[in-house]
Amino acid sequence: MSSADRPDRGPLHVTGELLASRRIGAHHHLTVVAPGIADRFRPGTFLAVSTGAERLARRAFWIHRVKPTGGYGATLELVVEERGPGTTWLVHQPPGTKLELTGPLGRAFSLPQEPVSCVLVGEGYAAAPMFPLAERLRERDCSITLVVAGADEAHLLSALEARRSARAVTVVTADGSVGQRGSVADVITEVLARAQAAVVYAAGPAPTLHAVAVAAESIGAWSQVALERPLTCATGLCQGCAVPVAGEGGHARLVRACFDGPVFRGDRVVWDQLEALR
Repeated sequence: MSSADRPDRGPLHVTGELLASRRIGAHHHLTVVAPGIADRFRPGTFLAVSTGAERLARRAFWIHRVKPTGGYGATLELVVEERGPGTTWLVHQPPGTKLELTGPLGRAFSLPQEPVSCVLVGEGYAAAPMFPLAERLRERDCSITLVVAGADEAHLLSALEARRSARAVTVVTADGSVGQRGSVADVITEVLARAQAAVVYAAGPAPTLHAVAVAAESIGAWSQVALERPLTCATGLCQGCAVPVAGEGGHARLVRACFDGPVFRGDRVVWDQLEALR
């Protein structure tokens, strides 16, 4: 594996613009003009948006794709699930709204040095970084299997796009409305075995990431997980997004999800202690 990808240069603080907003199922897809940030994006890094009328609160969002849009150059597409005051404010802003943006932030997914079999797992809106990651892996001639999961059909992200991005796709919903009924934990062992996976990537709720990390370790595969933690500053200053990871001698040490992550080796996260921090 290559070393963990951090953008070649530091994050930018820019005034961007909300170009378009559309709702697909339970998610809002926002197209944002973010000068300079798109050029530094790597799959797994994220964007912080100042939200609310006073723009005092920051919210972190996964980047779903970077694409050229008319005369605006490269724009970012964010996937947002309306969950609290910050996201509610953001998804109800009209096109043309000016946004204070910081990014790209954090460490990205590391990429294999050689073509290998890769399994990518994404649940809900957190599946967003799996799609640009799949593009990067295809450029390296890796074989890609995707697992896309959600509570129901409305919470699945881009299941049709997944079928264009991967050799094989497994769709899982908790209510069985699409694909297999159950959770990622119910299918991941079989998927990894069928794909003969060497590298496993995952983004989603902590229990899902834990299940993926355990399954990958059981077959000797390398796993990387993109962790979501409550973020206040999103730049590492406030120390409020602690993640326990295994250090020297097996003792856990605390690192910051926003700066040292959000991507971590699955076998390094101390999952029981992570749950206790919630």
